[in-house]
Amino acid sequence: MAKMETKTSLLDNMIGVGDMVLLEPLNEDTFINNLKKRFDHSEIYTYIGSVVISLNPYRSLPIYSPEKVEEYRNRNFYELSPHIFALSDEAYRSLRDQDKDQCILITGESGAGKTEASKLVMSYVAAVCGKGAEVNQVKEQLLQSNPVLEAFGNAKTVRNDNSSRFGKYMDIEFDFKGDPLGGVISNYLLEKSRVVKQPRGERNFHIFYQILSGGSEDLLCRLKLERDFSRYNYLGLDSARVNGVDDAANFRTVRNAMQIVGFMDHETQSVFEVVAAVLKLGNIEFKPESRVNGLDESKIKDKNELKEICELTGIDQSVLERAFSFRTVEAKQEKVSTTLNVAQAYYARDALAKNLYSRLFSWLVTRINESIKAQTKVRKKVMGVLDIYGFEIFEDGENSFEQFIINYCNEKLQQIFIELTLKEEQEEYIREGIEWTHIEYFNNAIICDLIENNQTGILAMLDEECLRPGTVTDDTFLEKLNQICATHQHFESRMSKCSRFLNDTSLPHCCFRIQHYAGKVMYQVEGFVDKNNDLLYRDLSQAMWKANHSLIKDLFPEGNPAKINLKRPPTAGSQFKASVATLMKNLQTKNPNYIRCIKPNDKKAAHIFNDALVCHQVRYLGLLENVRVRRAGYAFRQPYEPCLERYKMLCKQTWPHWRGPARDGVKVLFNDLEIPEEEYSFGRSKIFIRNPRTLFKLEDLRKQRLEDLATLIQKIYRGWKCRTHFLLMKKSQIVIASWYRRYAQQKKYQKIKSSAIVVQSYIRGWKARKLLRELKHQKRCNKAVTTIAAYWHGTQVRREYRKFFRANAGKKISEFILQKIIQKYFLEMKTKMPSLSPVDKNWPARPYLFLDSTHNELKRIFHLWRCKKYRDQFTDQQKLVYEEKLEASELFKDKKALYPASVGQPFQGAYLEISKNPKYKKLKDAVDEKIIIAEVVNKINRANGKATSRIFLLTNSNVLLADQKSGNIKSEVPLGDVTKVSMSSQNDGFFAVHLKEGSGAAGKGDFLFSSDHLIEMATKLYRTTLSQTKQKLNIEISDEFLVQFRQDKVCVKFIQGNQRNGNVPTCKRKNNRLLEVAVP
Repeated sequence: MAKMETKTSLLDNMIGVGDMVLLEPLNEDTFINNLKKRFDHSEIYTYIGSVVISLNPYRSLPIYSPEKVEEYRNRNFYELSPHIFALSDEAYRSLRDQDKDQCILITGESGAGKTEASKLVMSYVAAVCGKGAEVNQVKEQLLQSNPVLEAFGNAKTVRNDNSSRFGKYMDIEFDFKGDPLGGVISNYLLEKSRVVKQPRGERNFHIFYQILSGGSEDLLCRLKLERDFSRYNYLGLDSARVNGVDDAANFRTVRNAMQIVGFMDHETQSVFEVVAAVLKLGNIEFKPESRVNGLDESKIKDKNELKEICELTGIDQSVLERAFSFRTVEAKQEKVSTTLNVAQAYYARDALAKNLYSRLFSWLVTRINESIKAQTKVRKKVMGVLDIYGFEIFEDGENSFEQFIINYCNEKLQQIFIELTLKEEQEEYIREGIEWTHIEYFNNAIICDLIENNQTGILAMLDEECLRPGTVTDDTFLEKLNQICATHQHFESRMSKCSRFLNDTSLPHCCFRIQHYAGKVMYQVEGFVDKNNDLLYRDLSQAMWKANHSLIKDLFPEGNPAKINLKRPPTAGSQFKASVATLMKNLQTKNPNYIRCIKPNDKKAAHIFNDALVCHQVRYLGLLENVRVRRAGYAFRQPYEPCLERYKMLCKQTWPHWRGPARDGVKVLFNDLEIPEEEYSFGRSKIFIRNPRTLFKLEDLRKQRLEDLATLIQKIYRGWKCRTHFLLMKKSQIVIASWYRRYAQQKKYQKIKSSAIVVQSYIRGWKARKLLRELKHQKRCNKAVTTIAAYWHGTQVRREYRKFFRANAGKKISEFILQKIIQKYFLEMKTKMPSLSPVDKNWPARPYLFLDSTHNELKRIFHLWRCKKYRDQFTDQQKLVYEEKLEASELFKDKKALYPASVGQPFQGAYLEISKNPKYKKLKDAVDEKIIIAEVVNKINRANGKATSRIFLLTNSNVLLADQKSGNIKSEVPLGDVTKVSMSSQNDGFFAVHLKEGSGAAGKGDFLFSSDHLIEMATKLYRTTLSQTKQKLNIEISDEFLVQFRQDKVCVKFIQGNQRNGNVPTCKRKNNRLLEVAVP
């Protein structure tokens, strides 16, 4: 099989341009065409310097296998084709070897593959970091946190079947060796409005459909749910089922992931109860009702749903019903209670559902953090992975408050991206001693200031509108924007004082437009004030706090009457602004790595590349700006050694070997090629090339030179091959000629020899036949004489004795025949006798019917004789062993799966030579009785299920446990205090020794051991106890039994399971009442 070609550089066999910095000429069309060309050849990754562009292929590609992981492991970033593994490896090695905290920023619009990219990064890091039981557990918990967060935070949208509807930032913490210790997850802006309303063609969060599809009948009954999606108003029916998505299987995956992460069973049940309560809240409907004072009031139509919600959450039905009908406003010492009309009641219901689900999601993140956080307090290295929504522009103009703050976050990310990219460039120039040239670029700080300024920013004015008294609407907010931001160059509005917008019919009166770095975005002001307020009536908070449900009570701490805070809660915009500021501060302290995800088409189909859609994303991701910043100084840089190795064949002085420093070799090479000095600069360790054309010229010269070298090599090789072939042919001709002459002489000799042999054989045959005829004649003569004499003698004898045979001839003949038959029978039996083994069932067949009884008696006598012979070979010690084997058969045969394997093993008893080993001299002196069993066993720890080696000694009156290292006796139990021995029916060596309650030895409880000689130990303990106490020891065989540990009774349960450490059973303490033993 041909050896696969190994790439040694990004430039080898390059499809299009692997690094956009080398693209020439650089414009939007060439940029898009290069992406398309690579996409058509299944090259979905492209570099911009150290930034990775990732196109979603919408199909599985064979580029994420374990072999690929090993291929990119510990390799230079530009050594192989562009890949997300290259960036992951670069970040991990910088963190591990250079002690630099890292962060990986993944951005892109919905459906571009951000979530999958974050999974690939985490899976690569998990694959290349250390191994071990604890490390593997941490890695598994970090990876399994994803399915839980996806179930509760992801949903099907028109753009993506698994769209993340929240921003996630995970800090993975490592020790000094690079092994993961734990992690911390931060979430940003869950799209909680999706809980109560979804756009057409989209679904609610996955968890609702997964519970209804995958929950058991018992679970649904306890949650008071039905499988029919149409029964719930919060679930859109037009996209309830998604092709290729198995909600039932995903639900099982989520439950398993929650268990691995560390959720207790009661916590999981509480989470599902809250999800069910949110689902059922949408079925509560209201009807209007007029009061005596003329005010409108709302009443619940059907209280059955309300009753079931209260049963799930433990809330008093009357309290919750009143909270949906009345609102209490407190101002200093005054309380005013007002009724809610139908519209307000529906608003209160939806606000409760959104807050309940949003707080549940935040609680889940906190709970996961408790499980995956690092347990040690040593200094940690940190790698952050940011998976956050990309810039959002809806073409139909329905950009609202959510898109506004998402785009604000992306403005901040773009700002830090430009700053850190320029900083990285500048640091490399300084490090290499290259003169730094100031780079002109667009600074979007003016746009960030327009949004976040504390006095005149849009968020500050939105908060001011929400907090001021009087009538506050979205229109008043827009009027305020028109007054404050009218002169800002990146703000546009129809009501602005700038007359240039008065005739702009593309901008409605209820909208404003912001010139973002990615382009202009028009926002509808409707809903800004309500979404920023994010108001939940205090009556509902207090009703939730009164719930007899621990989780719901924890989710609404502000509902505690003892801790009433009249201060207005912070708005959604201010909270998000503070979160973004914290995130930016965190990212500033780390070395950034960027992954820019692009969606090639809106159909979620493979092999389709929509130029217009990709162009739109390239613009708002600012990728061309990124390339220009990267190329503003030097477009390409490479260490001297790889550069000289790649291009040394272009110069006679450096080819084939350069004996001096690599930098001098590169200088000689570039001077020989007459490259203008302004096109390159020499750093301390790298050569810097200013223009991509220079690099492509080098590549073209190298390609031509390689062709010339290949021609030269072919010429030399063909000459050598022809000469070698001629010499081989000449040598072969000489060998063939010599062998042929030898062969011809051999054939001639063989022919003469065969002729002589034929003549000899004919002569010898003639002599032999003549002699045979003479011998046959002589033999016939002798036989004739003998026959004649025999007949004559017979005639004479018959004449002489005829009178004696006539009387008893018949009887004598019968006795003679019978005697001969019996004689023949015994002689044949002598040769057909079976072996002396007592277990051999073979016996010769009976030859004659009249010998039946004799045949059977002989068989019985022979069997008794050989049994006696076999028994006579036994010593007294062997007889005792067989008695113990017989006792073991009666106790464990067909009861314990381990028994058949013990039948062929001799019972040795003393596996430790205590008397001969000086290490155990102290133990030997302490035991003055005969030792029946001396064996090393594993004593199972009562607290955590871990095993400790102990020496197990059985004497005529006691059971002793001693330390294996020191030989000190740890425990001494009289045989009279042993009441029972328990074990499972499976193929394991675990057994429990139960002690008599109240005895001196039972202070710490029963013993739980694991031994490789379980059958022998239990049998000897049974026989010794019977001999000493005259009472049979109870042997209990069950896969589940109780063991007394001090004051607690713990259930030991044996289960079947796949073992990571081979076929060795493992013991794990699950909780205070359960100890599980996993048996292969």
